[in-house]
Amino acid sequence: MLPEPITALTAALAKLPGVGPRSAERIALHLVQAETAQVQHLAETILSTRDRIRFCDTCGALTEKSPCATCTDHRRDSSLACVVEKAVDILSIEKSGSFRGKFHVLGGKISPLDGVEPEDLRIAELEKRLAAEPIHEIIIALGTDVEGDATSHYLAKRLARPGLKISRIGFGLPAGSGLEFADELTLDRALEGRREML
Repeated sequence: MLPEPITALTAALAKLPGVGPRSAERIALHLVQAETAQVQHLAETILSTRDRIRFCDTCGALTEKSPCATCTDHRRDSSLACVVEKAVDILSIEKSGSFRGKFHVLGGKISPLDGVEPEDLRIAELEKRLAAEPIHEIIIALGTDVEGDATSHYLAKRLARPGLKISRIGFGLPAGSGLEFADELTLDRALEGRREML
């Protein structure tokens, strides 16, 4: 039986994404046995980071100062804007190294069952950017669940205007995977998102 403070710490750590009950317990036990200075440094770093990081006023990315480094980088293609659900989605796209445009974070997906309506998202801010910036193409990079599809279709209709191309990222088979491991929806998306080879 663990003392109550360790149990409380374990419960708090288990709420973190990707940390299960066993990992949370191992981390909690490590922390209570670690040097006080090490634990204090970790706590101070967490609090300092939380205080210093904010959302970019322009695109909604995580940043220390606004506008963020991506918004102020003149080497990026300002005619392209990739629309994502959450600020952390930008990190995934940036890791691919294949996109050199700007970003726009919606802050969620339309989900009436969860009380999330279009007015709750950063769509009006995107429309202001369209009026002020030389954006010629919007790439919608939302998931393929029901809410992601509904939000993508809503955005395509609401943002449609002459001279603006609206596209959606392709979905399909993961690299290195065979057809036998793909479900019907994934195969359907892969066929829909096909591109001409020559």
